[in-house]
Amino acid sequence: MTMLDPTDAVVLAQALIRCDSVTPHEGGALTLVESVLKPLGFSCHRLLMTEPDTPDVENLYARIGSGAPHLCFAGHTDVVPTGDVAAWTHPPFSGVIDGGELYGRGAVDMKGAIAAFMAAAALHLRQPGGLSRGSISFLLTGDEEGPSINGTAKVLEWLAARGEKLDGAVVGEPTNPTVLGQEIKIGRRGSLTAEVVVGGKQGHVAYPQLAENPIPKLVRVLDRLSRQRLDDGNADFEPSNLEVTVIGAPNTATNVIPVEARAKLNIRYNTTWTRPKLEAWVRAHIDAVAAELPMRVSVTFSGTGDVFLTKPGPLVTLMQQSVAAATGRTPALTTNGGTSDARFIQAYCPVIECGLTNALAHHVNERVAIEDLRTLTQVYSRFLTSFLAS
Repeated sequence: MTMLDPTDAVVLAQALIRCDSVTPHEGGALTLVESVLKPLGFSCHRLLMTEPDTPDVENLYARIGSGAPHLCFAGHTDVVPTGDVAAWTHPPFSGVIDGGELYGRGAVDMKGAIAAFMAAAALHLRQPGGLSRGSISFLLTGDEEGPSINGTAKVLEWLAARGEKLDGAVVGEPTNPTVLGQEIKIGRRGSLTAEVVVGGKQGHVAYPQLAENPIPKLVRVLDRLSRQRLDDGNADFEPSNLEVTVIGAPNTATNVIPVEARAKLNIRYNTTWTRPKLEAWVRAHIDAVAAELPMRVSVTFSGTGDVFLTKPGPLVTLMQQSVAAATGRTPALTTNGGTSDARFIQAYCPVIECGLTNALAHHVNERVAIEDLRTLTQVYSRFLTSFLAS
């Protein structure tokens, strides 16, 4: 493998984009990161995590130093599928630079940030005296865009079993709506998925008295849940919202009443709620409908992340100062958007998210401005120096 300049985020991002790492495949991306970090003195661990009925996932944990404070750069090298390749101006894994922008799947989500992480670490280590205090680590997974089962959560468990402590973490998800330096994410709403199943009795539509149609009953349940206002949000979070995402019945014939009807819904919730409280709320509304319309109904819940908030403190302040120094903008502290692997990290140490712009994440022609990659490297470099000195 050709040696890459570890201080050049553009070159590193270009090389990462050329790795076809559509989740859950590693595609050479973690191997490339390891090839950059090892010569810098990082001790690297490749961790293959498994779980029944889920794809095996490769992860990378790399660390240099053994003392505190210990800063972890966290993220993912897996990317979403390309979509219509013919619709791309440049092939999605070509890493072409055109008009001052680097094209490719993962450019902003989030191979560009990983490249800036590496460049910032390399610049710090190449200063006179190198790493004089603290530790730097990388926790990178190939499972963030997938089920998020065999990735960051399991690596964190592995670290805890080894007795390794993180003092702070930065996740490089794209956090800015349009311009670098607009926002730092200091929390995320929780995500709860519910599957509702209403039982019926299969029969001919011409003889409804001999059957029991579960679909109208399920629709009544979904209508009631959808009409509820969960809350009005608070100072730190936007309002919680419930969305029906899947609905169906095991039936393709128009003259058959189905035996059951199923639906899935997802709730993004803020600190007004806890998961147990929200599950009880869903059950109560289902029970209310069941009392009006006798039915056989069940509900099951799933979800991999609770709501969290990293309250302003040293970690947040240092990043705000670093962003302002590099961009001239004072970033807002926000909690909007979807979920990220920060939801796992928050149980182990304070964590914030700071990365590129997100307008083109997952889009055809995903791309990043070359200048943004260089500026983000400055942000991380300033932050790293400040954090390790604090």
